[in-house]
Amino acid sequence: MKTPSRVLSHQTIYQDDEYYSAWPALVRAANGDLLLSFCRTREHLYPSGTIVTMRSSDNGVTWTEPVVAYNTPLDDRENGMTVLPDGRIVMHIWSEFWVTEGYTRLAPGSYPQPTIDAWIKQVNEPAYLNAKHLEGAQTIISEDHGHTWSAPLAGQDSVHGGVALQDGSLMIATYRRTLDYCEIYRTTDPTKPWEKLAEFHAPHADTHTFSEPHLTQLPSGRIVVMIRTDGKVYDDTRDDLQLWQTWSDDNGLTWSPLERTAMLGFPPHLLVLQDGRTLCTYGYRRAPFGERACLSLDGTSWDLVDEIVLWDAHPNYDLGYPASIETSPGEILSVYYQKPRLDPIDRHKYGTGIYATRWQAGTP
Repeated sequence: MKTPSRVLSHQTIYQDDEYYSAWPALVRAANGDLLLSFCRTREHLYPSGTIVTMRSSDNGVTWTEPVVAYNTPLDDRENGMTVLPDGRIVMHIWSEFWVTEGYTRLAPGSYPQPTIDAWIKQVNEPAYLNAKHLEGAQTIISEDHGHTWSAPLAGQDSVHGGVALQDGSLMIATYRRTLDYCEIYRTTDPTKPWEKLAEFHAPHADTHTFSEPHLTQLPSGRIVVMIRTDGKVYDDTRDDLQLWQTWSDDNGLTWSPLERTAMLGFPPHLLVLQDGRTLCTYGYRRAPFGERACLSLDGTSWDLVDEIVLWDAHPNYDLGYPASIETSPGEILSVYYQKPRLDPIDRHKYGTGIYATRWQAGTP
């Protein structure tokens, strides 16, 4: 008999009004721990960010305090993690090098002018300028379940992380080098060069962009990629920003035609459950603001009739990037970022935090 999905509990993992904490990634280390990573910074566009990790040894009931995993003078920003078959954890990081023009081009009122002036001063200081060589995609690797990390290597960017394929290779979906479209890369080892396999452009490239993709491999071997879309005139409230998907049955050599799903999300995370179904979680940036999820029996067919509302009491659209893990058969822990409250006068007053929803996936 079919049973509906249901929310079990909500949890604050980390929140500090002094920090803008966002864009989490979540994996299970080979020793059984859950490892959470996210960017901790001062504001969304602050010139300098830090990648921190938190750990749980009880399936997400309790968490350690944040530990710095990667920190440079630059904005160490998006991050993802991939667990390899040999137990190593690969962290994929994008570090942004801000320049004066990046702040002078912001829309009027984005931030108070004294804040922007302070940031412009910061990005022109010698310590910042001398760190420009650290800009771009970096890879760090842990051989002890995320406790310590290697020196950075040139790599590929990723929101959430890549996937260790059934043949032992590593595949990742990226976008930061292009910003308008997504690319697929593959390597036999993260310390070795990456091979570009494909790129995906938004069908209406004059008005829309693709970004922040995520991918997974189904038990059949099919690789599914889910992609966020935005308007070139940025507006999260538009009703034409559904997730797009494509898939490959030959380890990324060829791909199906791009297909728009019914899911409206910012951005997607894919997970194959123990029962073979595929889960897609995503932020929802229209009222009621929150986090949502959808399940697919075959990994490519999605029905919004069964869309799951994980959280719908967020004060505004500054939210999303959920990542999910199955803590026991059918029980899911989804982590995401959001702002816990909104000041009616100063929308930058309170920081964002990392939160979680524990929920039970219904049966088909």
